[in-house]
Amino acid sequence: MSVVFATAGYDHIIRFWEAPSGICSRIIKYPDSQVNRLEITPDKQFIAAAGNPVIRLYEILEPSAMGGDERDQQAVLTLEGHGSNVTSIGFHKDGRYLYSGSEDGTIKVWDLRSPSYSRSFDVGAGVNSVTLRTDRDQFVSGDQNGYVKIWDLGGNGCINSLKP
Repeated sequence: MSVVFATAGYDHIIRFWEAPSGICSRIIKYPDSQVNRLEITPDKQFIAAAGNPVIRLYEILEPSAMGGDERDQQAVLTLEGHGSNVTSIGFHKDGRYLYSGSEDGTIKVWDLRSPSYSRSFDVGAGVNSVTLRTDRDQFVSGDQNGYVKIWDLGGNGCINSLKP
C-alpha cells in the first residue's frame, strides 16, 4: 500500500484511500454503529475505530494479501467498557496503551495486551475530546458542560478545571 488515509462515518464503513489517485482501495464493515473516530497506532500496523459503545482494532495490512475478504474482516481486538458513544481515542506513543473518552462521562485507559480497561476517570459530563500530554503523564479533556480539565495519571484525578 502506498500513502493511504482512512475515513469512516454514519454508514458503518471504514474506507482506505490511495492518496495519490484518490481511489478507495479497501473497505471494512464496522458492525456495531456509526464510526465516531479513527486512530492509527504509532507503528502503523492497526487502526482503531470508535463507535457506540465499543472500540475495535483492525489490522491495516490488506486481508486480501492474507487470503481473506476485506468486507468481513474481523477485529483483532474489541474493547468494551463504555456505556455510550465513544467520541475520542488516541494511543500512547509506545502504542501499548489506548485512551478513550465517551458520552458516558468517562475517560478510560486500555492496556492493549488485555481485553478490559485498566483505569477509568469520571469526568462528570459527556466527553467531547481527550488528548494525552506527551511531556507529562496527563490527559486534557473537553466535556459537554464546557469544561477543559487536566487529569493526572499518577494521582488518579483531575488536577485543574477551567471553563473558558
